[in-house]
Amino acid sequence: MLTPEQIENKLDRILLKVQKPGRYVGGELNSTVKDWDSVQTKVAFVFPDIYDIGVSNVGLKILYDQVNQRDDALAERVYAPWLDMEALMREHEVPLYALESKRPLACFDLVGFTLPYETLYTNTLNLLDLSGIPVRSADRDETHPIIIAGGHSTMNPEPMHAFIDAFVIGEGEEVIHEIINVIMSLRASDSERSNLPVSREIASTPTASRNDILEELAKIQGVYVPIFYQANYLEDGTVSHIEPTIADIPKVITKRVVAKLPPPPTKFIVPNIDIVHNRVSVEIMRGCTRGCRFCHAGMITRPVRERPVDEVIEALDAAIKSSGFEEIALLSLSSSDYTNVLELVTKVGEKFGGTHLKVSLPSLRIESVSIDLMEKLKDKRSGGFTLAPEAATERMRRIINKFVPDEEVINTTREIYRRGWTTIKLYFMIGHPSETLEDVQAIADLCKRVIAEGRKVAGMRVKLNAGVSTFVPKSQTPFQWVSCDTPEQIRAKQALLRRELGRDKNIKLSLTDAEDSFLEAWLSRGDRKMAEVVYSAWKNGSKFDAWNEGKKYGAWMEAFEQYGLDPLFYTHRQRRTDEVFPWEHITAAVRKNFLFQDFRQSLEGQIRVDCRFDCFACGILPTFAQMRRENPGDVWKCPEVKSPGRSNQLAVISEPVNSVPVVGD
Repeated sequence: MLTPEQIENKLDRILLKVQKPGRYVGGELNSTVKDWDSVQTKVAFVFPDIYDIGVSNVGLKILYDQVNQRDDALAERVYAPWLDMEALMREHEVPLYALESKRPLACFDLVGFTLPYETLYTNTLNLLDLSGIPVRSADRDETHPIIIAGGHSTMNPEPMHAFIDAFVIGEGEEVIHEIINVIMSLRASDSERSNLPVSREIASTPTASRNDILEELAKIQGVYVPIFYQANYLEDGTVSHIEPTIADIPKVITKRVVAKLPPPPTKFIVPNIDIVHNRVSVEIMRGCTRGCRFCHAGMITRPVRERPVDEVIEALDAAIKSSGFEEIALLSLSSSDYTNVLELVTKVGEKFGGTHLKVSLPSLRIESVSIDLMEKLKDKRSGGFTLAPEAATERMRRIINKFVPDEEVINTTREIYRRGWTTIKLYFMIGHPSETLEDVQAIADLCKRVIAEGRKVAGMRVKLNAGVSTFVPKSQTPFQWVSCDTPEQIRAKQALLRRELGRDKNIKLSLTDAEDSFLEAWLSRGDRKMAEVVYSAWKNGSKFDAWNEGKKYGAWMEAFEQYGLDPLFYTHRQRRTDEVFPWEHITAAVRKNFLFQDFRQSLEGQIRVDCRFDCFACGILPTFAQMRRENPGDVWKCPEVKSPGRSNQLAVISEPVNSVPVVGD
């Protein structure tokens, strides 16, 4: 295995031959470099996309900060090399390495992949291969790192079950320490064990095998170790049941949540090159109470927990002073729903007024954007204004549970233009359940009307960016039972939008490639059989699947054919009410019965109000009742739990899912 010095010598010869060599050198301001020999456990966090995107990832920043606060462990960063760099690394036999120490990835004790979206799967396999680590979990031994993965896409981990040793389901701030403690204990020498923060049972274990470590990890709440679970299938190819194969591990893995958000990181790494989001990002709130039926993130990140205003301000101040960034992003899934958003924006203005900082408040909801908030933001050098109606007819907005009257959309956008913003970005989706071409035409009509109203109040300089993605029904959501649109339907809808919006030079239309949506659907809805498809597609050259330069759609179709699987089985098929999903053994603590009830309401065009104002018994409170009791007050935006079963609101919906027919049965 190459030493850091040998790797740096090789880098000296190849970096001048690649685009943006700053991606690969490390040494950034605020990166953490520890003495390798002074710690017991070495952790590498891998974002399997390029540096330009990965440095901005908030989840990786949080975990990097958490681990490096420990005296007995270190964390370093790894990103995917671009195609030109990878080719040279393979030619010159340079293994994938961490930026801080330049040590090969294979030298670490624990390697954690961040998987926020499914198109990173082939990159994950590629990076393992580039590291010299066996791609398949079954081929690794005691000399290899433990490979874990977390992120939103792991709410259905099955397509990656053959390659990842253990998945973290849910939030990682606490569980990462528990994982490190287990590995540290079981790999420590006898002389080291007495001082380790782990149980006596683990600490007394003799030198452990890889299997011993994985068994202990499987006992941690929120950790899924796929080799200890077996999936059984029916003759029609659907899942019969999923069961553990060893004792003392749960039948269903429930996600981890932190009761109270820990202080956010403030030592932001200042990148060597310009990146996608070159800014200070502070998470002001986690979770969402709106209940949009298409939204995977909104369902799996419940409950809502907010940070106090003063904590956010202090974090921003410390981060700006340590980094010199000139942009602030106040992050959440629905920023304008933050209880004290006006106070926060006001205090940001008071604290940083005159510093020429640009303030970004993404994920604003049309119905909660007030005139007062617009006025506050107007004075903070804000950029463009982004709103996400998702659908353009009131009928569709009822179906997806994001109801806003048409006139409110128009009035809100008009006021934004009136207050000085020249560009508004509107996000839509096509392919929602029961959507027609008339609903798609309404997207074009709404965009035309918005910019026409903008011109009335702000002149001809106003612009509108319309981003239109294709809906993919995700796991753990009310729409997990529905099918995707066919390729023909998507192409017809996209052609309509191009035809209707292509004539106005001030309207910019961005459409998601239909093939990208199908790939996302296969991987997000797939079962264990999809693992071989992922492997074959990667072996046939597919990587960087979210990039035009890397993806090879044909490689995926060949992989399906090779293993005798029908891609339409995963995408264009209405699920039956009694079907067992491939992710049935994973839960975000939002009950399947609740999700189905919500799906049934969507068929009738019924909406649910924000669950801050009316608890619908989704399952979060019964699951985390004790945690809620221990964290009363405004920590959670959920009702108090004073005693078990005190309220009918918390009663479990007893109606079985298979008792109501689904359209298409």
